[in-house]
Amino acid sequence: MLGRLARWLRTLGFDTAYDDAISDEELVRRAFEERRYVLTRDRRLPEQWRMKNCLVLESDAPVDQLREVVAHLRLEPSERLFTRCRICNAELVPAGSEEVEARVPASVRERHTAFVRCPDCGRVYWEGSHTERMMSVLTRVFES
Repeated sequence: MLGRLARWLRTLGFDTAYDDAISDEELVRRAFEERRYVLTRDRRLPEQWRMKNCLVLESDAPVDQLREVVAHLRLEPSERLFTRCRICNAELVPAGSEEVEARVPASVRERHTAFVRCPDCGRVYWEGSHTERMMSVLTRVFES
């Protein structure tokens, strides 16, 4: 499963499709139609389907997988950092305090004024201590 890797790629601002419930055939079809690069742990997949745009990941650890993807695809840190929903991949939109009142604890609303929300799933994001921790991880990924 590469769900945690998908969330990291979305954090970086990359349009990242992830669906662990589809068949290999459907995965290959979607990747071809949408011109996507396939990331997998299944060594047989690229050979069986003669896929060129496919990377077989060695690691089980999501951050190490991210390092592999960054190195292989020569990704650079993006200006689009924190612009996609980590859950559903939609592009985030600005949200006012009154708009997020029911979804964000009062203590967070007291400390933060800038919010973004996902127009698809409704999740709300803000720049908190979790953002600093994520930035620390991403800094190490891009330095290696």
